[in-house]
Formats: sequence, C-alpha cells, structure tokens
Amino acid sequence: MVTSVGNSREATWDAIARGESGIRSTRELPNAPRCLKVAAMVDSTPEIPKQLKVIHLANLAADEAILDAKIDFSQIQPHRFGCAISGHMGDWQWLRQHAGKETVQPGDASNWDQFFPNSACWNVATKYNLLGPRLCHSTACASGLIDIMGAVNAIRDDRCDIALAGSAEAIDELFAAGFSQMRVLADTDDPQQASRPFDKNRQGFVMGEGAAMFVVERLSHALQRQATIYAEICGGKMMADAHHMTGLDMESEALTRLISETIRRSNMDIHEIGYINAHGTGTIQNDVMETRGIRRAFGEHANSLCVSSLKSMLGHLVNASGSVELALTTLALRDGFVPPTVNLHDPDPLCDLDCLPLQGRTNRVQAAMKLSLAFGGHLVAVGIRRWNDAATGFQYPAVAKAA
Repeated sequence: MVTSVGNSREATWDAIARGESGIRSTRELPNAPRCLKVAAMVDSTPEIPKQLKVIHLANLAADEAILDAKIDFSQIQPHRFGCAISGHMGDWQWLRQHAGKETVQPGDASNWDQFFPNSACWNVATKYNLLGPRLCHSTACASGLIDIMGAVNAIRDDRCDIALAGSAEAIDELFAAGFSQMRVLADTDDPQQASRPFDKNRQGFVMGEGAAMFVVERLSHALQRQATIYAEICGGKMMADAHHMTGLDMESEALTRLISETIRRSNMDIHEIGYINAHGTGTIQNDVMETRGIRRAFGEHANSLCVSSLKSMLGHLVNASGSVELALTTLALRDGFVPPTVNLHDPDPLCDLDCLPLQGRTNRVQAAMKLSLAFGGHLVAVGIRRWNDAATGFQYPAVAKAA
C-alpha cells in the first residue's frame, strides 16, 4: 500500500490509526481547476520520465504485495496466476504535445502504451509474467472492490489459483475538472479540516492518490506454500440502484439489499460483524443514504457497530478507494483496532451511527464489511473475517495501538 500518509503498508496503517491526515494544499497542480485547493497527494515521482503516476503507484503497491506474500515464481504456474487491477484515466498528454504545449524527450514513457485505462493492469501483469486471467473494471469508485471480487470469482471458477488484485489512483487534472463542474469538491483553504464525513458542516469530498494490492489465493494453495494469511474473504455482492448517474436513492433500498445479501453470501451471523468501513465521501447524499442502508440492514445490531470513513484522512481515491480502504480494514482486524473518522466534531443527527469521531478504538472485532457506492449506480460490499490460526496468521499485538 502507498498513500499520502505512508509509502508502505505499515507506515500507512500506523498513520491512519493515529488519525493523521494526508490532505494538504495543491499549489503543485498549476493546471488543476481553481476549486481544487486541497488534495491528499503521494510524494513519489515515477522513475521513467512521463510515466503516468497511477502506473507508478500501482507498481509500488504490487512490488510490496509480492514481496510480503513471499511468492516463489518458480513454484507457481504463471498461467494459473491472475491479475485484476482497476482502470484509470489514460494518458491524454498527447493533446498538449499536438498543440505544441509539450515536447517529448528520448527515454520518455510513450503515450500509446499508457493511453488505455487498463495500462496499469497490463504493466504490472507483464512485469511479473502473470499469464492467468487479466481483469480490469472501470466502475468509478467501486472499481477497487469489484476487481478484488473479480479475482475471487476467477479463483472460485478455477480459472486461476492465485491473483494480484487491487487498484491505484493519481489525480488527473481533466478528471478533477469534471468533479469541479459537478460541484462536489470541498472548497476550502484549510487542508486539515477539508474532509468531514458524517459531520453537519461537511461541504464535499477531497481528491486523493494512492494504491493497494492484495495477493488473493485459494486457501489450499496458500496453506500448501505456507503463506502468512491476513484475512479470509468470505463473500461479496455487486448491485446497482438504477436511480441516477450521480444521484443516490435516498430510501437506500438497493443498499439495504446489498448488505443483507453480502451477509448471506458470506455465511456470517449478522452479530459477528463489528466494523463497517463506510464509503463516507462527506457529501450529504452519500452520508445519509449510507447510514440509512446500514441501519435498515442491521436493525438493532447497528447500534453496536463501529463505522468510520477513512476518506477523512486519505481523501477520495476514486478508483483506488475500495482496495485501499479494504486493506486498512484488513489491518484493523489483524491488530484489533478500528480507525477513526477525523474532523467529526458536530455529527449530523441523520448519521446516528457510532462513527468513531476523532479517535480510533481498541476493539477485537472478528469480521468486517467494506462498502463502496459509486457514480453510475455501482454498489458493492465485501465481507471479511479475521484469520485466527496462530500458525498461519497473526497474533494480536502485545501492546494495543494508541489512539
């Protein structure tokens, strides 16, 4: 994992557990729309000149995941190793070159092999010679979770035994201009207070950058190669609310059904789930609709749930939001600590869940759910369970994380 608060999995997790924000001013984006005053950007520059930053971030996260999983490629059949990495904005800088605004130097990354939205997937899979199924979904901010579930389904369908799955995002000025025209960005000069999910004084979301990659594999395959297991992906569900391109169904009927179906498909007891990592964009529509869906699906148990939005610290990573936030949810289960929603000073009374304002909490929850609600009506949820086998998993830290 690489984000605005850390260049690795553990650095990011430690910062998030502390409630540290990576949102800052965006003076280094001269061509960005005027209202994009703040963003959560990653301090990392591609080694190859003119390489898209999103491809660079995908490679950084993939390298860490492969190393951490201790993959011995000589022991794995490459045609049984899949790759599922979400789509992204392609390289449109050729427009600037065509207009004489930019020149190409020898050694620069070429436009043509970065133009397509599956360029990161192609780049990473080719780097590691992954010859199994290659999947690439472009479903707005549901992309990260959908590609992870795509990898899970490829394994369940016996198309592969193991897969690299996740997503990456870098702020694209053209993409930012679209959000600016929609008037969904927080327009503020105060970076630290910009993203305020579930707060009565929220004013929109903040764009972010980052990447997270998982090594997902069949349990028997993981045990055979003596892998260290973080968590079990129990199940997931994809649905659509068929309501509006950018608006949400405020009655939350589709979301309620999505959550209930995910619990059923995951073979979980509703009371087993202790933490919901919310989509939590910091827009009124999202926050209220998501709260209603959770309450209706969980009933009285909703009062016992911990819920938080990590976009309060990382901004909205759009295509990468699902994978980064699922990664942090996995680490929350590993360490028995649920991360906070920062900037939640004045909770919206319509968002009446325990949204962990300002500080995280030690809580050894055994199962969690990650939600992503995307433009275009794409809804997805994934249920995960902590892996408690001491021989192949992780013990709880001897000292609990400090809030």
